[in-house]
Amino acid sequence: MKTATLPPIRVAPDFRLELEGVLEQGESLSQFVENAVRTTVAKRKNQAEFIRRGIVAIEATKRDGSGVPADQVVAKLEAKLADARQVLAQRKG
Repeated sequence: MKTATLPPIRVAPDFRLELEGVLEQGESLSQFVENAVRTTVAKRKNQAEFIRRGIVAIEATKRDGSGVPADQVVAKLEAKLADARQVLAQRKG
């Protein structure tokens, strides 16, 4: 397969110096940019899949009526936090 080029990007001279300062031994600017682009593409794909799975789960919860109301979840978390604070206060005092 034939390779393609990414569009050139303009950056401020001070940012270019900063970028060159973090290149690893033997790493070119082009390699760094390609790696950054690949990493960002993978991250965005993962985020999109995570959101897709979340939406499916929300729809299933609504359909099944198996969810727990947010106020109940928050109340349980607040109770756990209060308990933990009490334990810490007893240890200190």
